[in-house]
Amino acid sequence: MAIAGNKARFVDLFCGIGGIRIAFENTCRKYKITPRCVFSSDIDKECQKAYAANFGETPDGDITVVDAADIKNHDILLAGFPCQPFSICGDMKGFEDTRGTLFFHIARVVKEKKPAAFLLENVKLLVGHDKGHTLKRILETINELGYHADYRVLNALDYGLPQKRERVFIVGFREPRDFVWPDGGVKMKPLSGILEKKPAAKYFVSENIKQKRLSKRAPTKELTIWHENKAGHISAYPYSCALRAGASYNYLLVNGERRLTPREMLRLQGFPDTFEIVCNDSQTRKQAGNSVSIPTVTAVLEQMFIALGWDKRGTGR
Repeated sequence: MAIAGNKARFVDLFCGIGGIRIAFENTCRKYKITPRCVFSSDIDKECQKAYAANFGETPDGDITVVDAADIKNHDILLAGFPCQPFSICGDMKGFEDTRGTLFFHIARVVKEKKPAAFLLENVKLLVGHDKGHTLKRILETINELGYHADYRVLNALDYGLPQKRERVFIVGFREPRDFVWPDGGVKMKPLSGILEKKPAAKYFVSENIKQKRLSKRAPTKELTIWHENKAGHISAYPYSCALRAGASYNYLLVNGERRLTPREMLRLQGFPDTFEIVCNDSQTRKQAGNSVSIPTVTAVLEQMFIALGWDKRGTGR
């Protein structure tokens, strides 16, 4: 499949602060293709603010009120959408069965605009959500729309980031393609390359919290991030457990002593330091927790580009 004018047109749905977009644009540059975003959407006002500061455009708001016909034609659809249960009625399947869910709004855009391919990202729990019915309905819908799709759970730890973050990726093509999932194996970046040398005093926990942590486990000689689970058990690893948007402010502590800074959290997702932070700490932590592992997305996109036949000139193989 050749690209018109050597430009890859894409839409960025449920875009958050643009992690998937960064991965897509980086992949385009590697293959000497010009990326062109023709539509982006996210309902969160703070995410819109961060996205606008970094990409020069403010995403549309509520995708549920956007007419798919008004979205410009595009080659690739990108979306990191929330996981929701589907209401199963009788023998209904596929597209109609997704009404009332946010996935439905991805499906109706695909149905209307028929992009060459799409990449969807979601939490690992989607695989087993509602005893597998949710993912089953998604794949049925994709098939009903005439697309060929596959899914795989990938871990950011396997793609160079010091964060244990497992996410499910769904790749779909309008025509059959020889797509091969990336196999990871990228050496993990050490925490020393992520953590700030002199974080502000406000990120250090109180002496009371510090002593509670130390009463449950001994300090480590190497840099570690301590993770406290819901049961109160504390683990220490040379990497971070998954960043979570709605988690306690203290569930991840560097050496049991301080919280991660917003910049460190963005780095743990693979955001470059050139990414401008324009929201407050609370919002930026939430945004980082809801975002994606950029290196993992990049690895998937590179395989998609190869499957589509986009060479380094973007002329098609």
